[in-house]
Amino acid sequence: MKLESLALHHGYESEQTTKSAAVPIYQTTSYTFDDTQHGADLFDLKVPGNIYTRIMNPTTAVLEQRVTAMEGGVGALAMASGMAAITASIQCLCEVGTNIISTSQLYGGTYNLFAHTFPRQGIEVRMLSHDDFDGLEKAIDDNTRGIFCESIGNPAGNIVDIQKLSDIAHRHGLPLIVDNTVATPYLCKPFELGADIVVHSLTKYIGGHGVALGGIIVDSGKFDWKANASRFAVLNDPDPSYHGVSYTEAFAEAAFIGRCRVVPLRNTGAAISPHNAFLILQGLETLGLRMERHCENANALAEFLAAHPKVTKVNYAARSDSPYFETCQKISGGQASGILSFEIDGGQEAGSKFIDSLQMILRLVNIGDAKSLACHPASTTHRQLNSGELAAAGVSESLVRISVGIEHIEDIIADVRQALEQV
Repeated sequence: MKLESLALHHGYESEQTTKSAAVPIYQTTSYTFDDTQHGADLFDLKVPGNIYTRIMNPTTAVLEQRVTAMEGGVGALAMASGMAAITASIQCLCEVGTNIISTSQLYGGTYNLFAHTFPRQGIEVRMLSHDDFDGLEKAIDDNTRGIFCESIGNPAGNIVDIQKLSDIAHRHGLPLIVDNTVATPYLCKPFELGADIVVHSLTKYIGGHGVALGGIIVDSGKFDWKANASRFAVLNDPDPSYHGVSYTEAFAEAAFIGRCRVVPLRNTGAAISPHNAFLILQGLETLGLRMERHCENANALAEFLAAHPKVTKVNYAARSDSPYFETCQKISGGQASGILSFEIDGGQEAGSKFIDSLQMILRLVNIGDAKSLACHPASTTHRQLNSGELAAAGVSESLVRISVGIEHIEDIIADVRQALEQV
């Protein structure tokens, strides 16, 4: 099936007890065992099955299978939030004394995690510009465990050349991890471009309605963890916390996502609730339709802003004057999703006045909602960053970000126009 059909049907057939057409919410913490041996086999990872909702849940499993199919992977793990998914994807590979390489144009929460939290835990993150391919490659050493990037940067709107990054990663026997939240699988398929692991904040476009937090990790199943067994000993060597299991032996091509589930998720408890998984499934069903409207509206708003005398700069990669235009054609079929940012003549004061004057567009820090949303990143999502970090992340003091919704475009432009008139 095509993506739009997978989003509606994959991973669930009407269950036998009630014949429910909708995916049921399995609101339970625990699951019964047939007998003592069955319980032991489940905990030894010898047989599949449900143990505890902190680790797996039937409602969540449908969400995982659906997103796996849409991304073209071998397995997925849904978690409590996008940040939980990013954290677990790195923790699954790294330990004290190791490092990852990352592009610096990142969502503020990710930047803060990489710049401040992981280093305190003994994991170094070396961040360079997304287009500094030589610098990114030179930063790799024997302790590097992976490369991380966002397919479409938030809020800078940069498009990353995933193929080039994957070539660099694979030359050094490393996986490429791509945050595909802004693009979604509707616009970009990182696995087809050479990536090995994908993460999403399900809270954003996939959920689409601003009602449920969630995140997900998807494993392509294509990376050969055995080829450099010493570098990825955590996946190859016997794990004493699971009776000596080797994840590459027990899970084969799904070794990475298997360990994500039974180590970072199990031990930190960042589990998604079954009800949130259900709500996100409702949003997933209309992802294709919504992304078409998000892109259409964002294009039109970008054109309006570019022609406005008070706007000094528009960042939207689908525009022919964008420095990312060619990469946008290559990576996401010429579509740049629904996130755009721009600068208003007058700096931060003008940007604040614009946002405060909006009447329909909501002032908040989420993205990917069906409703249009606006924020000033330097004072909200990226407030923890100093001036140098803001510059590295592609965020100026005057930058305004709009997550363009699916309202009628004339209403969106009318609100932006009247707010600009107040500046």
